[in-house]
Amino acid sequence: MSVLRAHRLATAALLSLILSSSAWAKDVYVAFAGPVTGSTAAPGVQIRDGAAAAVDSINASGLLPGTRLILRIDADDACDPKQAAAVANRLTTGGLKLVVGHFCSSSSIPASDIYAEAEVIQISLASTNPSLTERGETTLFRVGGRDDQQGRVAAEYIVRHHQGAKLAVLDDKSTAGKGIPDIIETQLRAAGEHTLRQSYVAGEKDYTALVSRLKREGIQIVYIGGYYNEIGLIVRQAAEAVARLTVIANDPLTTSDFVAITGDGANGTLFTFMPDPTKNAAGAATVAKLKGSSLPAAGYTLYAYAAVQA
Repeated sequence: MSVLRAHRLATAALLSLILSSSAWAKDVYVAFAGPVTGSTAAPGVQIRDGAAAAVDSINASGLLPGTRLILRIDADDACDPKQAAAVANRLTTGGLKLVVGHFCSSSSIPASDIYAEAEVIQISLASTNPSLTERGETTLFRVGGRDDQQGRVAAEYIVRHHQGAKLAVLDDKSTAGKGIPDIIETQLRAAGEHTLRQSYVAGEKDYTALVSRLKREGIQIVYIGGYYNEIGLIVRQAAEAVARLTVIANDPLTTSDFVAITGDGANGTLFTFMPDPTKNAAGAATVAKLKGSSLPAAGYTLYAYAAVQA
């Protein structure tokens, strides 16, 4: 699958960097880094499984004669910046060539400095903060989009389809969770729309006070920046309170765990994401292979697969 077709020259240079110092080595170590515990574990597991499937496929294909890729998966950062830095320091002591990750922007940014110093290639799948790739790191790449892209798409959608509606914009104060709402609020105000802006605390279980305020204010459309666990709880509790609002959110909702939290309350929820890679004709064989191995052909799984291919 060639999700990175538009960057063939960069991909060729990337492959050269990864293999140049180890062309005659039997084993080349790559790693997955990201959350497999905590409230953002589901996307992390998708990335880990996609990277593992790609490593197995490449090793079986004979594409790299005399070279065997070995994937390290003992790099759980729980989307915590301090844990991410510790993971990066540990990974870079083992002759690593490539890191697929991290997931959260707040983890990818501090970890990327460590990988850059060690000359380890990093390809992030879902860290959407623009500053990640605007700091001049030559070893850092991203497969996913950026907050400013998602924010622009969401704001334009709201203005086009819900002009004059009562709007709210929420964030969880995290690097990723706040980035997109900031952009949306700015664009909505520029379009003449008034928004109620409020933050919420990630990790809570009860958001009924927040939902009650949204209902009391007559909010019809609410954009929520954050992660699927908390957004799922807010959506479910809003449905239980008959708040009658439409929730729009960002890309972490691309997991069945969100629906497991919300139940039928998820109906009508919208979220921004990159073009669905399962519908890319160039990736049909990979999608079929993943489904045949019982792995979900989900967005992050395929993006991780493509990152290892590159």
